[in-house]
Amino acid sequence: MKIHISIVFIFFFIFGSSQNTPPKDSFVKDNFTKKEFYIPMRDGVKLFTTVYIPKDISTKNKYPFLMQRTCYSIAPYGENEYKTKIGPNAYLMKDKYIFVYQDVRGRYMSEGTFTNMTPQVERKTKKDVDESTDTYDTIDWLLKNVKDNNGKVGQFGTSYPGFYTAVGVLAEHPALVASSPQAPISDFWNDDFLHNGKFMLGYFRTFPVFGVQKTQPEKEAWYKDSSIKTTSEDGLKFYREMGTLKDGYEKYYKNNFFMTEIMNHPNYDEYWQKRSLLPHLKNINHAVMTVGGWFDAEDLSGPLNIYKTIEKTSPKAKNTIVMGPFSHGGWSQEQGKHFHNQIYFGDSIATYYQKNIETKFFNHYLKGNTKQDAGLPEAMMYDTGAKEWKEFTSYPPKNAQKINFYLADGTLKKAAGQNFSEYYSDPNNPVLSSDNLKDFNGFTPRNYMSEDQRFAEGRPDVLTFTTDVLTDDIAFAGEIMAKLNIASTSTDADFAVKLIDVYPEDFKPVEKKDGVVYANYHQMVRSEIMPARFRNSREKGEALVANQKTAVNFRLQDVVHTFKKGHKIQIQISSTWFPLFSVNPQKFMANPNMATKEDYTKAFIKVYGDSFIEADVIK
Repeated sequence: MKIHISIVFIFFFIFGSSQNTPPKDSFVKDNFTKKEFYIPMRDGVKLFTTVYIPKDISTKNKYPFLMQRTCYSIAPYGENEYKTKIGPNAYLMKDKYIFVYQDVRGRYMSEGTFTNMTPQVERKTKKDVDESTDTYDTIDWLLKNVKDNNGKVGQFGTSYPGFYTAVGVLAEHPALVASSPQAPISDFWNDDFLHNGKFMLGYFRTFPVFGVQKTQPEKEAWYKDSSIKTTSEDGLKFYREMGTLKDGYEKYYKNNFFMTEIMNHPNYDEYWQKRSLLPHLKNINHAVMTVGGWFDAEDLSGPLNIYKTIEKTSPKAKNTIVMGPFSHGGWSQEQGKHFHNQIYFGDSIATYYQKNIETKFFNHYLKGNTKQDAGLPEAMMYDTGAKEWKEFTSYPPKNAQKINFYLADGTLKKAAGQNFSEYYSDPNNPVLSSDNLKDFNGFTPRNYMSEDQRFAEGRPDVLTFTTDVLTDDIAFAGEIMAKLNIASTSTDADFAVKLIDVYPEDFKPVEKKDGVVYANYHQMVRSEIMPARFRNSREKGEALVANQKTAVNFRLQDVVHTFKKGHKIQIQISSTWFPLFSVNPQKFMANPNMATKEDYTKAFIKVYGDSFIEADVIK
């Protein structure tokens, strides 16, 4: 199966591919007129745009715009070819808006050259362009050329379209009153392809989508010939046979411009810095609702960082965040009984979000009184342990206290230990990131975010620290930091830390999947990886001094999760996490992306008892 088929499957409900199938009902065609335009940008480049206009629009019945800009195609193309679903959800579609879809620069039918995470520019001349200026120019053109609009514009998008929505916030067009970046990328150093600068090998199959330029207008995926074929159900086999990251790059992607950029920029240099959206999110004065999923393996940091940045820099913004028990974009399609991987979280959760949160947000700001608040909570967060929605007036919650859990003698303690724990890390025999071999064939990782971690516990290269059985609930709500004190016999190392909810021996779920043993289930709640080379600076890697005690501190991302009475809290630590992430050679190199097997160095690694996990806990 070629990867472009996988793309259709993975992006089925997120990027509109599900909307390109032959019509099963005629609501869109019966109620909208479809128009196609090439909209000129200020530098002369024309962007292909589709507009669905309600048929009952008139001077007495005006509609606002609701727009999505995407790099993933706005097909079907042709004014007589209609999507079967338009807008963020069916409720908004039936409420009717002027729905707008646009191919961004260099993608599909639009002109120009595609750039990943287009940097923001200083606007010294009228021809200085970026995604925010393209958003502004598109809005301006629509207001002037689509009759009987009500003068208001909203925008939405998930994943890469979430980035285009977030950067579109910076357009500062007076007609733009509501934006909902969903699973947005904020900085590739911590989203999608990299985590704290560590290359996410689980994304390896995606690079044809992002690293091959088209040479003419395209209605189909021009990059599909660069896709990697799946040859076995055992996805681990591919990564084992591929060799090092350097081997894989040279075999598959030497001509892929994006992969080349990643391989040649191992540090947080100017290339990455200018692609971070966060420093530009200032003085925003309209309504922003950022949406994410607690089990989003692709873009978890983006929603959290965008919300927190706007909260700090833009007091005039009506700033809201929603985090549910979803994988990447899972809120856009109803499952009925909602599972992530093997864990059940409730019924009709996506419908609840769409009907009571998303629809309310857009209807209020685009059809109601923009100057008034929509009545949504500041933070609508799903507690993945208690399995219920919780509302907060601020996030992280003001009543949360920072509690330290020390890593000592195989347990999580309130006080630091005097000794150390030690493991032997061999890059040639890495710790696996999952025991589901089929998942390694996926376009991007998904299930591992809540996967049972019993397969890793007990390995000699995995440290495990566990509390006693909890006698009361403990509610984590907010940020988590790993503050490790380590020493290694080698000059470099990665540190993968997992926060795990250990279920009781007699646990019986409300809903279950066949064949799963839920008794003593070790559900991963949160995890992250940190290269020790970046412990002091992301801009320049720094070697470890062999056998010297060294601090390595990093964020694990946020959680809202109640560890229930009768459960246990567990931390696992390792220095390999394969094939989710590339293997660290454990020898300091100027560019570890170019490591060969000859560079692989075995090491004894100590984690001292004064290391701890710092969590925001609600008392």
